[in-house]
Amino acid sequence: MNKNMLKIDWLVLPLIGIAIVIGLWALSSATWAKELPSPAQTWAKSKEYVLDPFAKRGEMDQGILRFTWHSLVLVAKGYALALLIGTPLGFFLGLSKTFTKTFDPIIQILRPVSPLAWLPLGLVLFLSAGKQASELGALFTIAVCAMWPTVLNTAVGVRAIPQDYLNVARVLKLSRTKTLLKVLLPAALPYMFTGFRLSLGIAWLVIVAAEMLTGRPGVGGFLWQEYNALIYEHIILCIITIGVVGFILDRGMSLMERRFKTA
Repeated sequence: MNKNMLKIDWLVLPLIGIAIVIGLWALSSATWAKELPSPAQTWAKSKEYVLDPFAKRGEMDQGILRFTWHSLVLVAKGYALALLIGTPLGFFLGLSKTFTKTFDPIIQILRPVSPLAWLPLGLVLFLSAGKQASELGALFTIAVCAMWPTVLNTAVGVRAIPQDYLNVARVLKLSRTKTLLKVLLPAALPYMFTGFRLSLGIAWLVIVAAEMLTGRPGVGGFLWQEYNALIYEHIILCIITIGVVGFILDRGMSLMERRFKTA
């Protein structure tokens, strides 16, 4: 009985939800949104990109998984940079009240700035890099936009560490390095993973905007090209791809978080 309920919860109900959305999509395209391609039209126009997902017919004419791979590589680089900057910054904010008073106002000012505002600055900063300017500008934008959840959640995690833990570390005369690795890091890790997960989601969102503005090959670049060409079926294909990849990334990070919490 429990297994049947699990099947309903994890398989049947999501399929019902997808069927309802597809039904509403078909109804909309047949009634009030005449310019919206139907599910059947979208598949007929896009199946070449799906059935041959790694094909490369040109720089901006590739299979959908090949475009996705380009985007994921850039996201991975920018996300890694975001964690390398954001994690230490979060620890400094959590450990030092002076550091917090000095830099927290700046962080709160910069945090809500849109990726569309950061990207032109990134392109200007790396203008001397020539052909690599667009990639470096995109990496800069991803890192700056994605690091804030990691910074803030890490800081919260460090501040939430009971004072008794730090007192024991002092009594045992642990070095700063051992205190960090044996006390601070394990205690703050659940909070940090929440930040890592949110940062990954933002990094994936930012890559679409970055590719659209720089014209780089990827899901975002392909979407912008097809929008300019008024090929709405491919726009829908890109939206579905972005959503599915984002879902997979979030679930993967969630599984990793659970494994670390139970370890």
